[in-house]
This record gives sequence, structure tokens and C-alpha cells, in this order.
Amino acid sequence: MQSIRCLTMTMATLLAVGCTSITSKESPALPADARWALLPIVNYSQAPQAGERSEQILISILSKQNIQPQVYPHSSNQDAVLLDDRERFAEAMTWARQQDFDYLVSGSVEEWQYKNGLDGEPAVGISLRVLEPSTGKVLWSNSAARAGWSRESLAGTAQKVLGELVDDLRIE
Repeated sequence: MQSIRCLTMTMATLLAVGCTSITSKESPALPADARWALLPIVNYSQAPQAGERSEQILISILSKQNIQPQVYPHSSNQDAVLLDDRERFAEAMTWARQQDFDYLVSGSVEEWQYKNGLDGEPAVGISLRVLEPSTGKVLWSNSAARAGWSRESLAGTAQKVLGELVDDLRIE
């Protein structure tokens, strides 16, 4: 009976660990009281506006780390800019360089969907990075992916993924 319990616990642990995948580069120590900006999160997924949804979740997660980023201004030519995330990013980067920020947060959404099948689990894959504004040099980057349970929402799964990513930032 004891061995069955141990086997069950081992399998449950492996299953839980197998649902999340993270790759990261060790973060330098970054001051929370620095001037931070949030640039667009580029959407490489098939879901419309997954980048914008991720940005909104990320703002609240960063605030838990005492980071209050200024969000890039949306272009007045919204229709053209919404069609191309790279153009939105380029415009936001130009704006950020003019504002004298210390750090820029950006990233990309690689996956944002409910998987096919009876359960329809949410699946989210996101990469984040912290950039040096003057050069665009990547100071830190991190990627994570997670498949949630069938009753979880995409936003809830994304919140977990973004939380894990931001937790890896060394904030002073």
C-alpha cells in the first residue's frame, strides 16, 4: 500500500512539473524605482490581440514587484498599426528612446489557444525581455509555456506563465 502511494505521488509530481516549461537567462539586479516602460508584446500566435491581452495581465503582475511601467502610447493611426505588431513595436521603441527610460519590457506571444479535443485545455507560450533603451540590447530574457487544465481559462493560464516569468527577474 505504501509503495502505491509513493508511486501515485511521484506520478502526480511529474505530471505537474510536465505542464510548465521555462527557459531563462539569469537576471541582473534591476531597481524597481527605475523608470520602466512597457512596449508592445508582439503576437506570433493565431489568436487576434493576444499580445494586447498579455500586456494588460503583465501590468498587474509587474505592479506586484513594485514596478509601475509607463505604457507606450497607441498610435493615432490605429487601423494600420493593429495590422502589424512589428510596426507597433518600432513606433513604441522610438517613443521610449525619446523618454529617457532606464528599462523597457517587451516580448512575444508564441501560443495562445485552447487545444483541440474533448477537454480543450488552454495553452499559452510567452517570452519576455528587458531591454536597454539606448541600444536595444537585451539585458534579460525568459520564455515559458504552460498547458492548463480543461476548466482553466486562457487568461488564467497566461497569468500563471507571466507570473513565473516575472518571478525570475531580480528586482531590488
